[in-house]
Amino acid sequence: MKPTFWGYDRGDGRVGIRNHVLVVATVSCANHVVDLIARKTDTIPITHEHGCLQFGADRELTERTLLNLGSSPNVGAVLYVGLGCEQTPTASIAQSMIGKPAGYLLIQEAGGTAQAVQQGIGLIGRMKEQTLPQERRRFEVAALQAAVKCGGSDYTTALASNPAVGAAADMLIAQGGAVFLTETPGLPGSEHILARRAVNRDVARQIYRIVDAYREEVRTRFGRNISDGNPSPGNMDGGITTLVEKSIGTIKKGGSGPVQGVIGFAESTFGKDGLWIMDTPGHDVFSVSGPAAGGVHVNWFTTGRGSPLGNAITPVIKICGNPETYRRMREDMDIDAGVVMTGQKSIEEVGKEIFDFTLRVANGEPTKSEGLEHREFAIPRIGSTL
Repeated sequence: MKPTFWGYDRGDGRVGIRNHVLVVATVSCANHVVDLIARKTDTIPITHEHGCLQFGADRELTERTLLNLGSSPNVGAVLYVGLGCEQTPTASIAQSMIGKPAGYLLIQEAGGTAQAVQQGIGLIGRMKEQTLPQERRRFEVAALQAAVKCGGSDYTTALASNPAVGAAADMLIAQGGAVFLTETPGLPGSEHILARRAVNRDVARQIYRIVDAYREEVRTRFGRNISDGNPSPGNMDGGITTLVEKSIGTIKKGGSGPVQGVIGFAESTFGKDGLWIMDTPGHDVFSVSGPAAGGVHVNWFTTGRGSPLGNAITPVIKICGNPETYRRMREDMDIDAGVVMTGQKSIEEVGKEIFDFTLRVANGEPTKSEGLEHREFAIPRIGSTL
């Protein structure tokens, strides 16, 4: 019998494991109003530093992220808040939402901060009346998608937590689900291994393209080599010596299956299965936010030195490979993969533990980062600030 979970039917084929109500700033000028509305309505605020005076791909990235953020299956309703004179088309983004309550307000039209907050409270109240009565239904695990990320890595990340996540990835994909590798800056040195696993030559070329583009950007914009900043000082203190060594451990999170394709930051993950790569920055907050906005349900986050990071809409499951770190930061860790290092469990056993815990999270059990109200979210910027 195939495993199942209880989720929220979004009516368009998407299935959510959370029913969040979001208040989203479409421009940084609206951040404080968004925080005030969220605080007074017990909802989740999404703030950022962008939304105006952006061009080309940079503007497209911000708008795509905000649009797909609201479309995430983990979001039950969304209120977009703009200033009123920014580039980001607040009204059209809100009006494009399908299968969930959505609205918008503009601070200039509302008459200022206080009146915008009052309007926002009223709009959220009506959204909650539609959202809260929604009940969970049973779905097959094939509907689930997970992103994978490592942060605060040490030598145990490559030896224990990353391969355990890879085992869980193979289990999820075998059930028809999807897994998304992130953090392109962690791939140099192992891109040829991933390219050999690509389903065709075009996908292999895409893998080389995103890694080569990263190398070239660092060289031309900063006159540096990518190894100048990666591994980080913490990585090296934890026993990682080179970027190639780090990348070999990084790609273990994707398991052993073929790579189906490459998508951009915050591009929709809807309808995809198997193993994919999402081209994201390496910075933890960005590389967790990208797939969250794209629509994945959970994030499997591996660490050795420890990280408290969470996400505003996607449950982050922390898998720690270092027994000492797990003991010291147990309040932030969900899975103890350090038992692989001590010989108490195999990689496959911990992988099954991750898979089983993911099903419990999909059914509503909170992760440690959710319980501690970690709601980090960020959008990267491509161009200059004007």
